[in-house]
Amino acid sequence: MPGVESSSPSQIDSKKKVLWSNDDAKLLYVGAIDIGTNSTHLLVASVKPVLNTFSIELAEKSTTRLGERNPDSGELTEIAMDRVLQTLRRFKELAASYKVQQLVIAATSAVREAPNGRAFLRKVKDELELDVDLVSGAEEARLIYLGVLSGMSFGTSPHILLDIGGGSTELILADERDARALTSTKVGAVRLQRDFVDQDPIPSKRCDFLRAFIQGSLEPAVDKVCRRISPEEKPVMIATSGTAMAIGALIASEEDISKTNLQGYRFSKKQLDRLLEKLVLMTPDERRKLAPLNFRRAEIIVPGALILQTTMQMMAADELILSERALREGLIVDWMLRHGLLEDRFTFQKSIRQRTVIHQAERFAVNRLRAEHVARYAMSLYDQTYGILHEDKGEGRDLLWAAAMLHACGQHINLSAYHKHSWYLIRHGELLGYSQSEHLMVAAIARYHRKSLPKKRHEAWQIITTRDHRQIVFQMALLLRLSAAIDRRPDPAVDSVKVSKIASKLTLELIPKDPNHNISLEKWSLSNCSSMVKEICNVELDISIGQSKKK
Repeated sequence: MPGVESSSPSQIDSKKKVLWSNDDAKLLYVGAIDIGTNSTHLLVASVKPVLNTFSIELAEKSTTRLGERNPDSGELTEIAMDRVLQTLRRFKELAASYKVQQLVIAATSAVREAPNGRAFLRKVKDELELDVDLVSGAEEARLIYLGVLSGMSFGTSPHILLDIGGGSTELILADERDARALTSTKVGAVRLQRDFVDQDPIPSKRCDFLRAFIQGSLEPAVDKVCRRISPEEKPVMIATSGTAMAIGALIASEEDISKTNLQGYRFSKKQLDRLLEKLVLMTPDERRKLAPLNFRRAEIIVPGALILQTTMQMMAADELILSERALREGLIVDWMLRHGLLEDRFTFQKSIRQRTVIHQAERFAVNRLRAEHVARYAMSLYDQTYGILHEDKGEGRDLLWAAAMLHACGQHINLSAYHKHSWYLIRHGELLGYSQSEHLMVAAIARYHRKSLPKKRHEAWQIITTRDHRQIVFQMALLLRLSAAIDRRPDPAVDSVKVSKIASKLTLELIPKDPNHNISLEKWSLSNCSSMVKEICNVELDISIGQSKKK
């Protein structure tokens, strides 16, 4: 749309010059849209590059109830999808009116779990020309952490962050430097209401069942968090989300406290217990008369409050603090990190992509030295072959690096078909900082770095749904194929690769690490890629051996 560019949370760094040119003092307007299970939110932030800060200019919400899925198939219903489409159309116009230059859009559990979730995102793209990232549960938790951290000082104390959504609940253990535990559990206010509540007021036995169900669902997450808290530490509990805010507003109103801003508001578990005792006895109509509750929130407040109460009990938390910042602000922070606009306490998170890839490489026993050499060759080829072997504007560079670092992770399962096992391990592993579409692209790049080219019947190719993403995978896989071909021995013999092109002839000059190294093996290996390079790029590949820099 005019004036607004839709992008993923991992928008490429090369956009920097386009966005703020020579005027470092100008304000940048960035929008974040969160497509949730119960609501769809728009946030518009003004970013001040010179100060590395942002301010909230607009916050809009629409109760779109996307989580009201078909009870038999689990698919998103046409009515629910239409509600979201109408809301996105309005949000797009609003963003344009604020002269938003970038729109960062994320979809969470409702779309993540629905069989037709990806088809819905394609429909959004086709009808509204908006790109939506489908974020994993762990990535959703990380973005929530970034959002909360942007509005609160954690100091030296660890904090337990709780976000109760419509379809999932995120429980996070974090400090000011990093998130120690990121968990996402498929239990949410809308999900509980839809699956287990057929009478309202909810009978006491059903409430007991819900508490037991919530506890059983959250036990793995709570256990993970508790194991990472030192005995001498006393974490502070923070709650965010519409459910927590509504409960805080209800408690404040009962105490005749006028709260227009709930940021930092504290309440105790005893206050929550007293409020819940009243709410469970009310009919939906009676709850709707409570000033802080809107129509839809009144329907799901009891299941949401039960999640909050049970979590506090499991974490032995006597009180909590409310944070109005969460996922949407986290999308803004993440965008700023990608563009080098945040430092200080966010610096450690700036390297989240590198750290999560290296963690997975260690987990899968990848030979890191060899992987780093392949990644170095890949980055060099990427930089030298723009317009020859690829047309990527920058988005694929990070993905190529990650795939290069992980391309051999399947070797410890099966050497002969390790590229397929690498695809599976990467796809089902955890890559924080990458959207789900980017995650799948990294896996596919690794999958196609050897053996056959992509085929329509391949699952790895089928799940890459857009033409642009397939082009990135295809081109980055070719670069990785060439880079891996240079990696022929345990101790790399090639120091660097120089690229030159005359007419339709592309020359790769291999520079040995040492004058005494015979790198004819690497030359032969690269020559085996000649026919594929000719077929894909219509250039003749020539391999030469240059002079080592060492004497």
